[in-house]
Amino acid sequence: MERFFKLKENGTSFSTEVMAGLTTFFTMAYIIAVNPSVLSQSGMEWGAVFLATIIASIIGTLVMGLFANVPYAQAPGMGLNAFFVYTVCFGLGFTWQQALSMVFICGIFNIIITVTKVRKFIIKAIPNSLQNAIGGGIGVFVAYIGLLNVGIINFESGVPAIAALNQPAFWLFLIGLVLTIVLLVCNVKGAILIGIVITALLGIPMGVTTASDSVSFTDACAALPTTFGVIFTSQGLPSLFTDMAKLPLVLVTIFAFSISDTFDTLGTFIGTGRRSGIFSEEDEKAMDSSSGFKSKMDKALFADAIATSIGSIFGTSNTTTFVESASGIGAGGRTGLTSVVVAICFAISAFLATFVSAIPSAATAPALVVVGIMMTSAFKEIKWDDFSEAVPAFFAGLFMALCYSISYGIAFGFISYCIVKICKKETSGIHPILWVATILFILNFVLLAVI
Repeated sequence: MERFFKLKENGTSFSTEVMAGLTTFFTMAYIIAVNPSVLSQSGMEWGAVFLATIIASIIGTLVMGLFANVPYAQAPGMGLNAFFVYTVCFGLGFTWQQALSMVFICGIFNIIITVTKVRKFIIKAIPNSLQNAIGGGIGVFVAYIGLLNVGIINFESGVPAIAALNQPAFWLFLIGLVLTIVLLVCNVKGAILIGIVITALLGIPMGVTTASDSVSFTDACAALPTTFGVIFTSQGLPSLFTDMAKLPLVLVTIFAFSISDTFDTLGTFIGTGRRSGIFSEEDEKAMDSSSGFKSKMDKALFADAIATSIGSIFGTSNTTTFVESASGIGAGGRTGLTSVVVAICFAISAFLATFVSAIPSAATAPALVVVGIMMTSAFKEIKWDDFSEAVPAFFAGLFMALCYSISYGIAFGFISYCIVKICKKETSGIHPILWVATILFILNFVLLAVI
């Protein structure tokens, strides 16, 4: 154990790593309930997504711990699952089988750019202001999804308004939201998960939480074949390339998946790893200047990409490195042993399907809202007093919610960034990759207008 994880070398101990792993798990375990509730809206079986979520989390987290030896946990990402359902399936009209296929391609693409120098150019192509705007915008979008899922925003009059609070589900949501916020403000470990559990229990006497539609572990296992390997059938990968008119849209969507996944993960690594010493600046420079697996971050990014591809095979959206890993790092986690503990906890949770499936959307919606609030912290890194930076950041961040699409938010951000740079006669500062992406986005809008 000591020799494999190098505990003393990293200034930690077995007990500290175990406690860190438990801390990380309980701060991110809400995804076990939230992810199936989101993805099942696309037509996927709840039980299948439940198991796929756990399997992808176990595999990704084990690779992160055993291969990269870093204390980060993986699971299907918030924001990316919303993009999967509300933008790709509902907005663009793709089937969930096709969406899973695009996630698989995204994972393969991320593997390639991780083991080659291409990743360096892609990472450096997107200005910092846009990276932060994308992260914050996804937060706004996720919170908005949470409010819509419980129906507390009313569109009946044609103008968004707060619905009449005359339904038990609305009151349960508000109670859960206040409770979760209070727990987070008081720095209670596992606040989001505790909030979901207590809210769901309060929903029993209110008639909102019922066991009538619950799914057992056996039922979940029986449902898994409906998503496992579906990307390799005629409904999956082959169907993406049968209509050449939709090919630009497919490529742009895959690009949007990849960009969101890449920068979400990279931001988590840099934001938590540098402060704790897990990733040094020299390690980041090694990642930028070399190919293969020359640094911890190279290995960690590889683990992240592998998990996305594997997760799509089983039946879930992009698997990413959870920012909640910071809680375990804060508890002293410094090696992959922390990740192994998290993976074991995920494996145990698979047998709790009956209880998890009974949790209503009114209990999981507060989690979406508070996670969205946390993600909007990225906005603070933007220089809002510089109008040339504020314009593309505004469009990228706010249009995700207004257009109900992460990819459209990114598109408006890229396009407005190029316009600003052209006006300032600073086109030399626009990376070729950004030019290509912008042209693809414009082409996509033209195709949508013509078709």
